[in-house]
Formats: sequence, C-alpha cells, structure tokens
Amino acid sequence: MSAAPKVGAVVITMGNRPDELRALLDSITKQDGDPVQVVVVGNGSPVPDVTEFGPRVRTVELPENLGIPGGRNVGIEAFGPSGRDVDILLFLDDDGLLARQDTAELCRQAFTADPRLGIISFRIADPDTGVTQRRHVPRLRASDPMRSSRVTTFLGGANAVRTRVFAEVGGLPDEFFYAHEETDLAWRALDAGWMIDYRSDMVLYHPTTAPSRHAVYHRMVARNRVWLARRNLPAPLVPVYLGVWMLLTLVRRPSRPALKAWFGGFREGWSTPCGPRRPMKWRTVWRLTRLGRPPVI
Repeated sequence: MSAAPKVGAVVITMGNRPDELRALLDSITKQDGDPVQVVVVGNGSPVPDVTEFGPRVRTVELPENLGIPGGRNVGIEAFGPSGRDVDILLFLDDDGLLARQDTAELCRQAFTADPRLGIISFRIADPDTGVTQRRHVPRLRASDPMRSSRVTTFLGGANAVRTRVFAEVGGLPDEFFYAHEETDLAWRALDAGWMIDYRSDMVLYHPTTAPSRHAVYHRMVARNRVWLARRNLPAPLVPVYLGVWMLLTLVRRPSRPALKAWFGGFREGWSTPCGPRRPMKWRTVWRLTRLGRPPVI
C-alpha cells in the first residue's frame, strides 16, 4: 500500500491580521489524517507570534513585499525546489478559515483518484451567511455554487495544487504582483495536460469583500490582463481576448477614476516586459472551449 500524499500549506500575511491568522492556523493544524506542515510568509512585514502551533508551522519573513505570487513562490520553495518535499500544497488567505476538518483528507483522496488532476479550487463562503459570491465560482455558469465541476481557472487564496504541476510548468508569475496570476498558472497547467476541479465541498470561510478595496486593483487588473494574453495566447486570439475584455469593462460603467487607472494599466501592459511568451497549443484552446470558457472571455 502506497503512503498517503504529503500535504503542506502556504499562507501569505502582511502581519496586520494576527487573530485571523491564528484562527486559520488552528483550522489547518486540526485537519484529519497526517499532520499538515505550514509555511507562513511575512510579505514585507514581521509574522505575528505563532509559536503556540509548534514546529509544524514555520515562518519566513521577507524584507520587502514581493506581491502575492512572489510571496507564494517563496512559500513553495520553502518545501524544497518546486515544493517537492510534499505532494500537495494548499494556498489559503490569512483571513480565511477552513470550514471542515476533512479538507486535507478530501484533497488526498481527489488527487489519488485522478492522476491528471493538477489543481483544486475550493468554494469560498461568507462565515456569517454561508453565501458564495458569483465571482468566487471559477466558471461562466456560476449561478449554482454548490455544483462541483471541471473548470479552467481557480481561486488564488483557496486552492490545492499538486506540486508536480510546479515542477512541470513553473510557479506563479512574480511580475504580476497582484491579479490574474492564478489564470496564468491555470492556462500553463491545462496546456501541459493537467485538469482543474472546482469542489463545492471543500470550503474556506472568508468575509465578503470587494476586490476593488485594493488601491491598485484597477491598474493591476488591466495591466496583468494584457500580460496574460501576451504570454499565453496564440497571436490571433490576443486582440480578440483583449477587445472582448475592453468591451465588458466599458459596459460595466466604472467610475471616472477607475477608468483612468484601467486605461493606464492597459497601456502599461503593452509597453512593459511581461515575461516569457509561451503560447498555448490550439488543442488547448479547443479544450478550454469544451470546458465552457474559450480563452476570449
């Protein structure tokens, strides 16, 4: 009988939510099955005291904020090159809370049962109401958050990744700093033949918030959307993808300051280096389309 897959967890913190961080760590360390090893990365800030959780929780303090993907990549490497010391890595927001004690065990079972499963996206629910926002269901048909399905992307702060994915396609794009880094990794993983599942029974409690609470939201979203297309799409699809996205943005009628930041980010996305370009295969485009989300939406 083969050993159960080893599970680790990466948590990024800015050091400003110590109570929420401890509650999250408590929910991780109480998971069923073999203990989950945790790395907490202080992204340009000291990590609150977490010695109460003992040696299974390690900390790394970075001298500067590397952004979300950069911080998570540091956490991955803390488990060895491409996270090879474990088989599965959970990535969890520091103000989240695992709703069930069997989440790690469900991950072990899912990855063992499906050798081509590379990433699992958890369901995010408000801790008070239990409501899952539509934007937290990573598919176009998002009206029923309780329906699990194959998907084409995943939620960055509530997911599990088979570490072989990182070994095969690389980590998250450091240069993105914030926004769309998950889709960049998802597209590369899908292009390599991996699958992604959304699982409604794997739940992270997280307070309902608006993504635009981040001051840099509109600029980063626009810049990184352009980078995402430049890095990953076949050349004929780049203008189609960005044209559709621009139209949808204008239809949503953002405020004047938001639109100004958005156009600034759009220009920045074209005028700055985006990292290596590795366009996906056309068969991956067809695969994304069959999964319900062609890479033009």
